[in-house]
Amino acid sequence: MRQFTRLFLVLSCLGLVMSQQVWAGQQLDIHDGSAITITSPQNGATVGSSFDLVYSFRKGTMADHAHVFLDGTYQKGFKGNFSDMPSGKHTITVKVATHDHDMVTVSDSVDVMVK
Repeated sequence: MRQFTRLFLVLSCLGLVMSQQVWAGQQLDIHDGSAITITSPQNGATVGSSFDLVYSFRKGTMADHAHVFLDGTYQKGFKGNFSDMPSGKHTITVKVATHDHDMVTVSDSVDVMVK
């Protein structure tokens, strides 16, 4: 009976692991201990057409890096500075991503006014 119980537990765990398989590009509804906070510019700040984006990032168990979005558009290869930004209100969002670029449910956003 003890062996059967062990086998059942092992198979149950495998089933749980297999059911959690994810594919690249998904939004993962997990909280893996990651944290991200935009420290500059502050929410509501007025900025010039060029400015740096600074954020603090703590990796969780699945987190690998962060992705930056400007007005909902992914900024591939972002190096930390926005330049030649058009005037007006813009939203900057930084999202935590896994090695496979799936988005973890951890992000921070700020709105800025470009003059």
